[in-house]
Amino acid sequence: MGVSTWLRRFAWATLVANVALVVTGGAVRLTGSGLGCPTWPRCNGDSFTPHGAIGPHQLIEFGNRTLTFVLVAIAVATFVAARQSGRRDLLRLSVVLGLAIPAQAVLGGVTVLTDLNPWVVSLHLILSLAIVSVAVLFLHRLDHPPVPPARGMLPALAWTTYGVVWLVLYAGTVVTGSGPHAGDASSPRNGLDPLQLSQLHADLVFLLIGLTIGLWFALRAAGGDTRPVTALAAVEVLQAAVGFVQYFAGLPVAVVMLHMLGAALVVAAATWVLVSVLEPVDTDRTWTTVDLHPRGQANRRTR
Repeated sequence: MGVSTWLRRFAWATLVANVALVVTGGAVRLTGSGLGCPTWPRCNGDSFTPHGAIGPHQLIEFGNRTLTFVLVAIAVATFVAARQSGRRDLLRLSVVLGLAIPAQAVLGGVTVLTDLNPWVVSLHLILSLAIVSVAVLFLHRLDHPPVPPARGMLPALAWTTYGVVWLVLYAGTVVTGSGPHAGDASSPRNGLDPLQLSQLHADLVFLLIGLTIGLWFALRAAGGDTRPVTALAAVEVLQAAVGFVQYFAGLPVAVVMLHMLGAALVVAAATWVLVSVLEPVDTDRTWTTVDLHPRGQANRRTR
């Protein structure tokens, strides 16, 4: 059974909205608006909305909270459309995406109640990026119902690359937790050395780029589709360039926000790579040894 045009639109809306949430969450921190609403779930005192002397920090923080209702509306619409499609796999994923919204809201509340503890803030961002990854999987599932995943060295390399992506991202959040953009002037830092953490983060980025290049050559040799890996490599290089610029330029707000957007794009591209390797379009579910023919074409031997 095919999927409706509306379900496809809602799936894209889910991905775009969650990427936007990553960027707006970064804007809250970078503008020092993390405690613009100093309590949760209310914004100020007994009110769920800002009141009294309303300044830019209150508006920015409240605006980010308001985006939750947009996500809820999209999630409900996606659930209804997925149910009408008759596809249980899509319905399950829509439920996961829907439940992730209140989980993210509660974790956001914990960040406020702990005065923007940097370790909690890190988890808040990681959860947002995980939702982006699930949203990409949902989009993939629209045209590719679940099948047994492929086996072999290529899937193992794809999983390794995907895992290192998350190491890079988490290391980046720890670097942020040691730096100047705390979200509020009174918020604590994690007390770690920003220089050493930045070096660790850069080393992991180099490892990730190396794995991505290796995966590209492996897929090319096996006759696989290299387009997703090419996209991932391009996003990684651009993200690394932005990271170096923000570091040596003293962490300007606009560049850091671009880096936040890049983090979401890296996750999206890495997820695309993973599903394309685990579920290749052809019917052979096992990546095996490669024979190179005299004309240089690759042919997989099946078992």
